[in-house]
Amino acid sequence: MVRSMTGFGRGELKTDNVQCVVEIKTVNHRYSDFTIKMPRELLSLEDRIRTELQQFIQRGKVDVYITYIDLSHSTKKITVDEGVAGAYFQAMKDASERLGYCFKPEMAMLFRIPDAFAQFKEEMDQEAIWENLEQPLRAAAGNLTQMREKEGDKLKKELETILTNSDHFFQAIRDRSSKVPLEYQDKLKVRIAELMENVPVEEQRIAAEIAIFADKCSIDEEIARLESHIRQFRDTLETGCAVGRRLDFIVQEMNREVNTMGSKANDIIITNNVIALKSEIEKLREQIQNLE
Repeated sequence: MVRSMTGFGRGELKTDNVQCVVEIKTVNHRYSDFTIKMPRELLSLEDRIRTELQQFIQRGKVDVYITYIDLSHSTKKITVDEGVAGAYFQAMKDASERLGYCFKPEMAMLFRIPDAFAQFKEEMDQEAIWENLEQPLRAAAGNLTQMREKEGDKLKKELETILTNSDHFFQAIRDRSSKVPLEYQDKLKVRIAELMENVPVEEQRIAAEIAIFADKCSIDEEIARLESHIRQFRDTLETGCAVGRRLDFIVQEMNREVNTMGSKANDIIITNNVIALKSEIEKLREQIQNLE
């Protein structure tokens, strides 16, 4: 199934000890570009996270947001800076003696002293973090994939509609291309008759002139190649998965053949259909920019 490059997925895990939320947002991009925003404690897992997501995402601009909260408090430690506390108490005692007061220290004073307490976290077990992170990470990636596939299915239908419209103009060009030399032959004979009345003209010379014209304006090879490219486009679209780059290349080749037709065909009807066909090919190009 083809996938859009645009999507969003969310996964969450909440237990008595941890709360973890993973959100993934993807948009169009020529290559695979990951940006992962997460707490400092998870930085050592970045490569592991990226490798896991690359199983689901092959192309696109990917923004990953991870929230990880340890609810157990087992890694949080609080200590008293005895040096700071002692210095404050000594300063208060000295001031009291100078002012003639009796200083009686109380524990409640300790909580009013700035910087008396220090909080720090112990190093977290990375494997334990990964066990908590893996489930919401995969859930977010799975939800993202579902959304991208749903959008991809819509894009596929739009592309098929554009191809059907393209077939109409392509068939008109094909039908017209075989008639152009014959019409040129009739016009040439009429013109010669008008200009060279009662003067015999060799049929061989007329035939040679027509052959030269037919060769110059022949688009049979371009028609055959374009037909092959359209068939490849449809076949590639049916293979699914990451087809965006290949389809983009095929569309470039389709556009090349149509441009050649327009420059070679000496016929207004073919020219008009070439313009219409180029418009449809441009629609194809715009839509496949959204495909992975």
